[in-house]
Amino acid sequence: MRHRSDTRFKLSSWLLIGLSLLLSTVALADDAEKLAAVLSTMVLPAGEPLREVRAFIEPRITEMPQFTTRALWEGAAAQWRRDMLEQVVFRGTAAAWRNARAGVVWLDTIDGGPGYRIRKFRYEALPGMWIPGLLYVPDKLEGRVPLAMHVNGHAPEGKAVNYKQLRSINLAKRGVLVLNLEWFGMGQLRTSGFSHYRMNQLDLCGASGLAPFYLAMERALDLGLALEHADPKRVAVSGLSGGGWQTIVISGLDPRVTLANPVAGYGSYRTNILFDDLGDSEQVPTDMAVVADYTHLTAMRAPRPTLLTYNAGDDCCFKAGHTLEPLLQAARPAFALYGAEKHLRSHVNHVPGTHNFEQENREQYYAFLGDYFYPGDASFVRAEIPSEGELKTAEELTVPLPSDNVDFHRMAQTLLPNLPRSPELPTDKIAAEAWQQQQREQLIGLLKVPNYTAKAVEDNAGTAGKLEAGDGLAARQLTFRIGADWTVPAVELARQAATDAPLTLLVGDAGRAALASEVARLLAAGQRVIAIDPMLWGESKIKAQDPDYLFPLFLAAVGERPLGIQAAQLAAVARWAKQERGHVPVHVVAVGPRSSMAALVAAAVKPNAISGLELLGSLSSLKQLIDDDKTVETLPELFAFGLLRDFDVVQLAALAAPRPLVFRAPDDRARRDLAPLDAWYQLFGEKFSLSP
Repeated sequence: MRHRSDTRFKLSSWLLIGLSLLLSTVALADDAEKLAAVLSTMVLPAGEPLREVRAFIEPRITEMPQFTTRALWEGAAAQWRRDMLEQVVFRGTAAAWRNARAGVVWLDTIDGGPGYRIRKFRYEALPGMWIPGLLYVPDKLEGRVPLAMHVNGHAPEGKAVNYKQLRSINLAKRGVLVLNLEWFGMGQLRTSGFSHYRMNQLDLCGASGLAPFYLAMERALDLGLALEHADPKRVAVSGLSGGGWQTIVISGLDPRVTLANPVAGYGSYRTNILFDDLGDSEQVPTDMAVVADYTHLTAMRAPRPTLLTYNAGDDCCFKAGHTLEPLLQAARPAFALYGAEKHLRSHVNHVPGTHNFEQENREQYYAFLGDYFYPGDASFVRAEIPSEGELKTAEELTVPLPSDNVDFHRMAQTLLPNLPRSPELPTDKIAAEAWQQQQREQLIGLLKVPNYTAKAVEDNAGTAGKLEAGDGLAARQLTFRIGADWTVPAVELARQAATDAPLTLLVGDAGRAALASEVARLLAAGQRVIAIDPMLWGESKIKAQDPDYLFPLFLAAVGERPLGIQAAQLAAVARWAKQERGHVPVHVVAVGPRSSMAALVAAAVKPNAISGLELLGSLSSLKQLIDDDKTVETLPELFAFGLLRDFDVVQLAALAAPRPLVFRAPDDRARRDLAPLDAWYQLFGEKFSLSP
């Protein structure tokens, strides 16, 4: 009889509590606009996230040292070349990629114009990854003649763009063999799978996405120099924009390139970060700025002839006024060590002065090539030979490609079945705890997770203080100083009577301003809530001329990992909250795939900071990024180099055990992907949860 009464009492109590929570939720929902307004209140000074990320990046860019002798310089340059190739270009790639026998298929020849013809071909950058090309062949070939490789920029017309055709035609009429190559994402390769922001899918798998870019150039040189009449002592490379970037990369690292003319394609990392010239994924590859800046690559051209061309009013990027001089200052001493100062030249274009490789810039290229490949030859024509009537349509220049041509996305898909490398979890508790310790250290190293402390600043006028929240709520702004580098804004809310309420840190991909409904839910459940915006999200979103997703790439280029920084910021605030509230448990609720991953990493690597996790909208596997063909533009920090090679979501979640972990609103895939966690949590006497 007593048992029934107790049961009825418990049921009544739960009903009363549920009704109270429902009424509280309704009351908060009725005032959702006011709650959203409180969460949207700006905490940081305008432009603070951009200033902080620039200040963080700049000192981490490797400096160009000074050298007093040629021997010292050559030793350093050789080391940079080795390190760039091994630690950046081919990092993590299978030897089969680098050593593969690349196929070449020579196709039909079409009429060019007076003095030359055009032969079509395709070649492999990697097995199955075919690139279209055109060989401009002079009619009169005797002995050895110069070879020029013309690489594309970001012109959607690709190899058919007019200014590139005219450059190729003009050199062919001067007796030069010319390779006109297609570039990933342009012309015939203008497909989603070759989008430059999909190269990061390879990075995620631990295989350098930069490798195909480099191999495409290196293997084109191989096939060009294998031509019967190609002179290995006279090899030129030129290109605009992304073609300028390609030019400095291949000509800085491959000693076979004897003359280079990059046009408006790159700047030093220091000027890039100051003037928002960040470039695409391939221009800021992981860890490159730790090994070498583009100043180093420019200097590594010494003593080979190098013409740097920039545009005075460039309407795209790398404007001459701020880009050119730092490159010259870095390279001049190296050329001087060889007594070859005159081999380093520059040209600033004023007509039209925009982002171009038009006639004036082309004529500078012809003249430069004439000086070094045809010295003393008065018959060499330095002015452009009018050839507009010989331009071909894109259709006329089309090169047949296999229907199953391999692109970045398809290549990443082939890597997935064997990832992560060690997917199995231990099956007994002692082995599980040892595994956690070892894997935790590996994850910290992989993501370069800093060990930050957080300090709350509440006395700065305009950046912290009480807010009017209404409905019996107390609200205040908080500014957290994270280590010596970062400022994280936050808003804390609680019922005025709930001074000892459990504490939840709330974070979301869209920022705290978009989390009013989650705050209402947590407050209705009796929680005290601190809603924060770590680096890159919400109020901490970086606002600059370049898209904000490029800054995470730049952080990786200087040796850091944005996901590791975000996780460390979150863990630091959790530790502060735990100490501030008398060591109460601190739970984290994360909304969205980016914040969920940061929260999961924080719980995995800082086991004493976070007492439990609730994730809404989380990935259940990093393989979803490739299965769903995601790009770095939308989820930049998740493409950390090599993360999926060693860890998937299951392994990260296993590191968080035995703390409570809830995945909200899982789909069928999540139930399959996360199934191993049931047995894993049982080892620790806990339960893993998938919540509707």
